Amino acid sequence: QEALVESGGGLVQPGGSLKLSCKTTGIAYIEHNLAWYRQAPGTSRELVAGMKWDGTTNYPDSVKDRFAISRSGAKNTLYLQMDSLKPEDTAVYYCSAQHRFTGRTYWGQGTQVTVSS
Repeated sequence: QEALVESGGGLVQPGGSLKLSCKTTGIAYIEHNLAWYRQAPGTSRELVAGMKWDGTTNYPDSVKDRFAISRSGAKNTLYLQMDSLKPEDTAVYYCSAQHRFTGRTYWGQGTQVTVSS
């Protein structure tokens, strides 16, 4: 049974850092493309970091050089390191895993990140 569970969200001051974790169950990293998305109130969900099955990564310009996606196969965990956080980074953050052959996508329940002084 596939499952993704995020943790690590919270309140942080502008300029601060947070590291999100996404514990996965039943997800073979060699078969899935992984990603972090976020959704702020009144907006659509947007990609903030992606990692293909082969380890290649991609980021939108809005977070490039501030966010870093990584994974640990041994721990079955996906990470998102977020540095130099800005108030506009405030959102619910979701991890996802998409099977690279079938396209089936699994989502976590989300974790709230609030950047405020």
